[in-house]
Amino acid sequence: MIELRLLRQFLAVAEELHFGRAAARLHMTQPPLTLAIQSLERTLGTALFERTRRSVALTPAGVALMAPARRLLAGADDLPRIAQAAASGLSGTLRLAFVSSIAYGPLPEWLRRFREAHPDVALQLREATLDVQLAAFEADEIDAGFVLHAPSAVPPGFTARRVLAEPLVLALPERHPAAGQRSLRFADIADEPLVIFPRQIAPSLYDAVLAAYRANDATPHIGQEAIQMQTIVNLVSAGMGVAWVPQSLTRLQRPGVVYRRVGAVDLRCETSLLWREPAPPVVERFVAQVMTLQRQSAAGAVRPRSGRAAP
Repeated sequence: MIELRLLRQFLAVAEELHFGRAAARLHMTQPPLTLAIQSLERTLGTALFERTRRSVALTPAGVALMAPARRLLAGADDLPRIAQAAASGLSGTLRLAFVSSIAYGPLPEWLRRFREAHPDVALQLREATLDVQLAAFEADEIDAGFVLHAPSAVPPGFTARRVLAEPLVLALPERHPAAGQRSLRFADIADEPLVIFPRQIAPSLYDAVLAAYRANDATPHIGQEAIQMQTIVNLVSAGMGVAWVPQSLTRLQRPGVVYRRVGAVDLRCETSLLWREPAPPVVERFVAQVMTLQRQSAAGAVRPRSGRAAP
């Protein structure tokens, strides 16, 4: 092993081409510097300098050693910064999973802003439903995840922050007899085949949808199941039935589909950001930025449009 000290001493002599000046630059006397260079040459098995009484010159081996020595020393000098950046969450890797619905909401903007503020953090993104995310947490494959669930039904065992609360709206084929109405009655769609996700991918939300049918003295007729929200909307477009989807998904303007509120039904969903403690510093950074952006968005939403103060 070659000590970094010897490489620093070698570079000082190589740049000064004078042992006396190099020793002064290194704040040492010349004899120990000469011994250090001789030790390095013995370790490498070759001479690095040609010495005469009047001059010092680099050998071809000495010339070849200068560039890699500089790179090694630069890398060593950078180690404290790298370690401190990782310890404070300014560098490293964030393995983040998300449900598809939030991709139609604020997630793209949050990711863009996080990358701008943390250019040295590598983002590994993974679209995954709740059941897949829970398995990934157990296997230590993700650090945090956005999950969809019924209100107040966050999976146990995690630290969580609610980032989105929104109603479920009904997606129905635009040729449906009730599609022209701005607000529907539950009776208008109670007997329609239901396109829904399998229960295991969001149990609390699945149960909430079925409970809404029971509360209206109706029995849901499940026509098709699909995992991804966009696939569910596509099946509605194909006339396979109707579907309850988060309101943010209405940004997915699929031809053949309209979105409507159902007056007597108060179905809601939440999206939460989950992680486990102790959280890596990079997760803490991401959570803090998401919370900040969420507060800023909420403040902007309630700011009065005119120049007058809000009442």
